[in-house]
Amino acid sequence: MKIKKADFVKSAVYEKDYPEQLDKMEFAFVGRSNVGKSSLINSLTSRLKLARTSKTPGRTQLINYFLINDEFYIVDLPGYGFAKVPKEMKKQWGQTMERYIASKRKKLVFVLLDIRRVPSDEDIEMLEWLEYNEMDYKIIFTKIDKLSNNERAKQLKAIKTRLVFDNEDVFFHSSLTNKGRDEILNFMEEKLNN
Repeated sequence: MKIKKADFVKSAVYEKDYPEQLDKMEFAFVGRSNVGKSSLINSLTSRLKLARTSKTPGRTQLINYFLINDEFYIVDLPGYGFAKVPKEMKKQWGQTMERYIASKRKKLVFVLLDIRRVPSDEDIEMLEWLEYNEMDYKIIFTKIDKLSNNERAKQLKAIKTRLVFDNEDVFFHSSLTNKGRDEILNFMEEKLNN
């Protein structure tokens, strides 16, 4: 799939603030703070500053909607985990994400995991919650450029002590090199055509 047009539409907290078009597919990106959600979105759209990136965890605090090719939405969800913000704000982000994921919108959730880290309890809880709610989701391992092939193989073994998956069922992505970009876009195109 070629992304020819990508526009920021709006930010939202509550369902009443989501875009009104319910017929458009939504691809939502969720993961720990600083896992690379915004960088991945920028990589997929070939737009360096479409989604705001930061070295400081927790910059994405709202649900951000981007309309792609006037056909579907990419949705950047707030990160969970170690952002240095008050507990009340973390709780609010969690409620914002829960409302979105529980909404009846047509969506697929991409769960981003940093390949350098064994999934945290919060990562596992997110995956279990998606399973429990019978949500369609896929895992994307980010920051693959940070590890050599040998280190990556070793790390995948460690990850598989906490998470069961086949390598063919997940995506591997580098925002630095765009490795994995085409595979993710092709998968998204398949979902749009089903």
